[in-house]
Amino acid sequence: MSTAAATDGDTLVRVEDLRVHFPITSGVIFQRKVGAVYAVDGLTFDVMRGETLGLVGESGCGKSTTGRAILQLIRPTTGRVLYEGGDLANLKGRKLRDQRKRMQMIFQDPYASLNSRMTIGDIIGEPLLVHKMGSTAERKAKVRELLETVGINPNTLNRYPHEFSGGQRQRIGIARALAVEPNFIVCDEPISALDVSIRAQIINLLRQLQREFGLTYLFIAHDLSVVRHISDRVAVMYLGRVVELAENAVLYGEPMHPYTQALLSAVPIPDPEAEERRRPVVLTGDVPSPVEPPSGCHFHTRCPAAREGLCDVEDPELNEVRPGHWAACHLITGSAYPHIRAGEDDLAVVAGASEGGETP
Repeated sequence: MSTAAATDGDTLVRVEDLRVHFPITSGVIFQRKVGAVYAVDGLTFDVMRGETLGLVGESGCGKSTTGRAILQLIRPTTGRVLYEGGDLANLKGRKLRDQRKRMQMIFQDPYASLNSRMTIGDIIGEPLLVHKMGSTAERKAKVRELLETVGINPNTLNRYPHEFSGGQRQRIGIARALAVEPNFIVCDEPISALDVSIRAQIINLLRQLQREFGLTYLFIAHDLSVVRHISDRVAVMYLGRVVELAENAVLYGEPMHPYTQALLSAVPIPDPEAEERRRPVVLTGDVPSPVEPPSGCHFHTRCPAAREGLCDVEDPELNEVRPGHWAACHLITGSAYPHIRAGEDDLAVVAGASEGGETP
């Protein structure tokens, strides 16, 4: 099995052949399985200690399910999630709860993720209470400290979530995630529900907290400009699979997979002349259903360079085509970009997003 896994000792989280399939059943009293939704369909990658790994892709590709499966909020169908060498999928009950102190999540919706019947002091202090950390006075002092850390007035701890703005609620969610002093946090599109003016504040806060507490992030998003700003490495997902993974500058400067090139070509460039010269990659058709994913390469039904008899038959592995740069595509040779083994017309379409050296 090919793997985008590191070989040094700095790996914090390792995901191996992770699959999450949701069964489709028929019947009322006697139910039987008639199919499955292949939400996550064979992911393998590492998250290095202290880094931010961006996970991007279209809506419905399985990004959020991946984050929840890593934290065991959704139990994987198959595969392993190794946290500091231990397999989380094998843990249950108290052992899993003890590990949850070290792994937390910042949810997408700052309105739905906070209990409207609890004060923010109780919301932030609840993880401390669940894990029996400190006395009542110590927990209250910790809550005040966390509020101050995320930029909320500590004297507001007796107020309720509806008394705060969306950006303030997300700060409260971040404080809750920090309460038990984790070292790994899954950020599930933490700014997508916020106003544009507030997004930069939350991103800067996350970066500041990472430096201050030595945090490791899995940052899930569909906004490529945000991912470029915050991530050290970026993994691109399509229909439940990672199709490309590389360091930030490499992926944005020299994308190799046709899907990555198409995504980046859709990002506006703040330069009218460069935008006019750029040739966008236009994908045809809709994203296939995860209930019936295409055979072979899942992307072949929309790929402008797909080859009949190869891409629609054989499932490409995620291979290291150059040091630290992984891609799952039959047509990539792995030497200089873009080097697609296709006809000249196909090559022109696939490489058009980067022609003239203009990349988003």
